[in-house]
Amino acid sequence: MNPADFQSWAAARQTRIEAVLEQVLPLSRIAPARLHAAMRYAVLGAGKRVRPLLAFAAGELTRADPERVVIAGAAVELIHAYSLVHDDLPCMDDDVLRRGKPTCHVEYDEATALLVGDALQSVAFQLLGEYRLSDDPADQLDMIKLLATAAGSRGMAGGQAIDLESVGKKLSVPELELMHIHKTGALIRASALLGAKCGKADERALTAVDTFAKHIGLAFQVVDDVLDAEAPTATLGKTAGKDAQQNKPTYVSALGLTDSKAFAEELRQDALRALAPLGEGALRLRQLADFIVLRRF
Repeated sequence: MNPADFQSWAAARQTRIEAVLEQVLPLSRIAPARLHAAMRYAVLGAGKRVRPLLAFAAGELTRADPERVVIAGAAVELIHAYSLVHDDLPCMDDDVLRRGKPTCHVEYDEATALLVGDALQSVAFQLLGEYRLSDDPADQLDMIKLLATAAGSRGMAGGQAIDLESVGKKLSVPELELMHIHKTGALIRASALLGAKCGKADERALTAVDTFAKHIGLAFQVVDDVLDAEAPTATLGKTAGKDAQQNKPTYVSALGLTDSKAFAEELRQDALRALAPLGEGALRLRQLADFIVLRRF
């Protein structure tokens, strides 16, 4: 891929999603001011915005209106941000650093952080109901259902439940995959599919995007596990080595570093093969696969 071209493309869309998130989140001067300030603290000014980028890339494949895609991307990013706020709480992972700054419950308090997550989830679904993302209302209802499923007990929340139940246990690779297909993969899959569904997507394209997203969602988690074991806290923006400290099962604990890196590359190749029938229209998805697996932070 052309790194400079991809970086320029990604930077433009990261700037756009940041502007929309700034717009849709309530201003901190509006009551309840403390809650609104904490919501903005948890979302704005940090993060790679990988999930909205996946929505944009899939939207380009289906020639979607970028103004529709950015709303879908914002909704997914708000769900992701809420999950991070809740994951960091003392009752979950009990972390004090996120995206290079104190976690929401440290900066504010636990009760406020809990409400921040609840409120961000509500804003996400408000966006999907308030803006027209499809010419067919039935298709838009399907998009709302897709995100709800990805965020719920059959998706991200369910994966987190499995994660909490697995602390101190040694999981096999298939068991890890089951956990992360839910915890990490479901929202990544939803990001790509929502972007594609903002345009004119036939079943062939949707199937290819879905298969791509399943592979790249797992790859994202494998790389996360590798980085948690290898990268310093200053680079990660969150506490490094926390998985090992908490005796959590990871791909690194199951496979070792070398085989985990090889597995991530295998998943990247599987993801790229899924896109092969789609031609040049899937260029940005291919570039994102490279970015996700080859990233160093």
